[in-house]
Amino acid sequence: MGNKRVKFVGVNSIKFNRQFKDDDSCYEYLASIKWDTGYTCKKCSCGKYCKGKRPYSRRCIRCCYDESATAGTMFDKCRFPLLIAFPIAFKISTKKKGMSSLELSKEFELRQKTCWEFKWKIQQAMQSSKQYKSGGEVHVDEFFIGGPEEQKRGRSKGKKKLVLLALEKVKDGVGRAYAQIIEDASADTFKPFFKSYIDKEANVVTDEWKGYTPLKNEYSKLKQIPSKEGDNFPDLHIHIMNLKGWLRGIHHHCNEDRLQGYLDEYHFRYNRRNAMDSMFDTLIKRMVTYEPKRLNQSAT
Repeated sequence: MGNKRVKFVGVNSIKFNRQFKDDDSCYEYLASIKWDTGYTCKKCSCGKYCKGKRPYSRRCIRCCYDESATAGTMFDKCRFPLLIAFPIAFKISTKKKGMSSLELSKEFELRQKTCWEFKWKIQQAMQSSKQYKSGGEVHVDEFFIGGPEEQKRGRSKGKKKLVLLALEKVKDGVGRAYAQIIEDASADTFKPFFKSYIDKEANVVTDEWKGYTPLKNEYSKLKQIPSKEGDNFPDLHIHIMNLKGWLRGIHHHCNEDRLQGYLDEYHFRYNRRNAMDSMFDTLIKRMVTYEPKRLNQSAT
């Protein structure tokens, strides 16, 4: 017994609504992802099952544990039907600029906080897998997110958030990009980011900030050049301007504790801009397989 994996491909809303026309079709899709490589009971490890009580759930024939398609996924205990959850995930993943919780609230007639909490789950699933490190030529710089503060200059961040950005240069322009909130602009703080996102054989280019200099011990091809107020890093600064414009234009304001989630959302779409057709399926697979985290912060 098994569910044939039917992958949704595309960004067309009409096609999407035809495939996901009711809750059952959504449960079927989740089940096909969850048990794509086979079934094993979570309670007794038995590999045989029969039909469970709920749509596309599976009941272990040994211990009778009934597991739903949503159990252990980011859809577990969702406050609204899958027929609403799936379109929200579809719009956030495939619309060029995504959607704010306020927009989602109006379109789906839900409380904004409910949309905000579900979007937080989606943003968790949009975190980088850290499986694809940038290679070739990679430009790196830090920037602030937040309004100007009196008597705060240079790399002194005050209440603003300091973000480290790596942008991969390719023959036809730019490739993948990664961004992460950092506490300060020191070499010790930079190292984990470099380790996660940049290949050690990459030709890394940074400005002349002293925090990058010690990294030459591990990244032998790292080169430091004058920034010239950003003139030597035009693609980096265009990317930063576009990111800030998206934050201001779509979300207006985001909780400081949630900023990394917005950085992850932006770059999830950005890094898949040439593979839009598979973006929804990628997101749903992550929401099925990633462990959801509790949200304790208040909405903004």
